[in-house]
Amino acid sequence: MSKAFKVTPKRTKRANGTVLTPEMSITVTTLQHTSDPFYNGAKEIKETYLRIYAFDYQKACCNKNDFEFQKLD
Repeated sequence: MSKAFKVTPKRTKRANGTVLTPEMSITVTTLQHTSDPFYNGAKEIKETYLRIYAFDYQKACCNKNDFEFQKLD
């Protein structure tokens, strides 16, 4: 059973030559039923940001506190 979330950055973040802005919102579907899309090291979030925006989540040193998320179910 999967869950869908809308993930939005809280503020503009510049780190290691990358830029994350609040306009870079994504919709992500988790593989497991969970209340937190960051439950497994944000695997789905990393893949989605790389695919859509060519943004490297790990290179920018992002963490859960940089984002707001809401359930779409």
